[in-house]
Amino acid sequence: MKKILVPTDFSKPAQIAVDVAADIAKKSNAELVLLHVVEEATGDSLTIDGEVSTGTDWEDRIFTMRLIERGKKQLAKMVEDAKLTGVKVRQELRLGTPFHGMRTIITDQKVDLVVMGTAGKTKLEEMIIGSNTEKVVRHANCPVLTVHKKPAKSDFKNIVYATSMSKDEEVFSRIVRRTQQLYDATVHLVRINTPGNFQRDTVVKKYMQDFAKKLQLKNFTINVFNDLTEEEGIVYFADSINADMIAMATHGRTGFAHVLAGSIAEDVVSHSKRPVLTFVTKQRK
Repeated sequence: MKKILVPTDFSKPAQIAVDVAADIAKKSNAELVLLHVVEEATGDSLTIDGEVSTGTDWEDRIFTMRLIERGKKQLAKMVEDAKLTGVKVRQELRLGTPFHGMRTIITDQKVDLVVMGTAGKTKLEEMIIGSNTEKVVRHANCPVLTVHKKPAKSDFKNIVYATSMSKDEEVFSRIVRRTQQLYDATVHLVRINTPGNFQRDTVVKKYMQDFAKKLQLKNFTINVFNDLTEEEGIVYFADSINADMIAMATHGRTGFAHVLAGSIAEDVVSHSKRPVLTFVTKQRK
């Protein structure tokens, strides 16, 4: 891992993401890229009554410039944090929308990992912060680690890997294995059985053994967990073993090779109190 991107709006969830990313950067000797995106003011906006309010061009430009200057100062202050001592940090300030700013950086600078903070305490926070997080989880071409709150410890020693053991997950499974090696962790493979998508334990466990062998996992457990929905099962299983991280691929398919759909991953990201590592897999034809 060479480059970790942390988008920040300088909120508490974003600061937590910076702290977690700093720990990962120190362990992997990676560069940290702090990104703040300033949303440009437009001439036409809606008032609280729903009427169009047209501002003058110079007023919009002055407002945008003030946001840019404030963003620069806040980024500079963030870099001076003692928690970033010993970490190579680069500041990026972009003008546009948060999602497109993140996507451009991810592609242009070949980012290896995105670390993002999530909120989810209120409906308003879910709308504002959650919408950008969900877009990144759904569309990023690199792994995304979402963090709801500061983890109890910086080492991810117990990783829940919710998997269907599909060939589509080969790239992500290697990412999970590298994460395991980085933290000398135990990987807990889990299949969530639901009333609408049920497989016998003997069948699932045989597939899991073969999958673990192909992945060359050395320290792992095999688990089948029953629940009403996959997202609830993943969260509750992680709670039951006090996991440090949840890892899951995002892609839809049917049958036994049922890979967790993007909407399920987004639900887990929104409702899990534990860090969640996601990756968009590419379906094989």
